[in-house]
Amino acid sequence: SSPKVFETSLPTSDAWRPRFPIMISVLKNLFASPEGDAQHDPEQARRLAAAALLMEVARADFTQDANEERAMAALLKESLRLSEDDLKVLLDNATERVDAATSLYEFTRLVNDHYSAQEKGELIEAMWRVAYADAELDKYEEHLIRRVAELIYVPHEEFIRRKAAVRATPGDH
Repeated sequence: SSPKVFETSLPTSDAWRPRFPIMISVLKNLFASPEGDAQHDPEQARRLAAAALLMEVARADFTQDANEERAMAALLKESLRLSEDDLKVLLDNATERVDAATSLYEFTRLVNDHYSAQEKGELIEAMWRVAYADAELDKYEEHLIRRVAELIYVPHEEFIRRKAAVRATPGDH
């Protein structure tokens, strides 16, 4: 008889079957939208996306800078008209999402789904403000902002114009 090259030793029992529902649950959670109901609550999706992307900029240079964190909190509080409590909840949620994220896609998808072209430009400007808050622009911060601008379809001219506007106001970022 010829050798059975393609024969595998699959388990004959159904020992793997009890874990199948757990795997399905993990996969569903992996592909779920941020905060679960973000698709059903566009305002929550907008806030989460802005907070997460500003947080990514603050973390991009691998340092926790108090000036960048203050700038991020002030920008979110003012632009989204949040109370201190709502700001804390949003930052906590964004921290969770950023820590769990494997790419920028989930945040840039929310921006593309829920922001106008003008709002996208304003978000890029806010990212520049966070990056410049410590008076130093790190190459990783600039790269991140450039990448986000590309992913949310902000024209290069707008990207440059927003950067120049922030640089022109030294004490205001």
